[in-house]
Amino acid sequence: MKVDKHLFRALAQFWNPAYNCFTLGKVDLVPTVEEYMALLRCAKIQVDKVYSRAVNPPTILKKLMNITWMSEQWVTTRIKQKGDNKCISWRNLKDVVLTHPDTKKRVDAFALSIYGLVIFPKALVHVDEVVTDLFDRLDKGVTPVPAILAETFRSLNVCRKSGEGRFIRCAQLLLVWFHSHFWKVDKVSYRVFSKNYSPLNEVVATPKRDDISMEKWMAILQSLQEEDVEW
Repeated sequence: MKVDKHLFRALAQFWNPAYNCFTLGKVDLVPTVEEYMALLRCAKIQVDKVYSRAVNPPTILKKLMNITWMSEQWVTTRIKQKGDNKCISWRNLKDVVLTHPDTKKRVDAFALSIYGLVIFPKALVHVDEVVTDLFDRLDKGVTPVPAILAETFRSLNVCRKSGEGRFIRCAQLLLVWFHSHFWKVDKVSYRVFSKNYSPLNEVVATPKRDDISMEKWMAILQSLQEEDVEW
């Protein structure tokens, strides 16, 4: 899903680092755990199982072997050091996606790539060990939502405090959250979240203009009233 850079630059100007919320016109809003659980269609059993990294987590070697079912030798030769963390490249994971004999492991490798390249990007076209640790624990009923929100807030804080910078953390989900609330901006009435409705699918399928400038977005956001928001 394409990210509107003008919209995100405008949104960052309305982020309040002191309160971790958007102040848009006369409305204060912040993404919540419940909303992101709905966006990601997380199972209800995951709500109370929050991810936190263990003091001495398994090595990236063991985690990748568990996720991909590839041999120790195969994984060892593909682990690289990027900055302070070890990681594996998308090219190697793509090989697993395309050639692994087990369908579930092909899906797991693809999902891991999405987490590492889209939701928690750090090293360019690589998935780092922190992401593999989180992903390795998802099948134990752990929800990734608090970690996603924490990374989203941290990226917004950096952009707002520095006055510049590129928003890279979980941008697509924040974009979906934005459009699911500010329906009058796009003149599209969004339905409330339900088990039969997917905001992700609707946002992807709905054509959107990408020629709105940052200044225009800021003018729209500054004039928002409470009645403009779908709660």
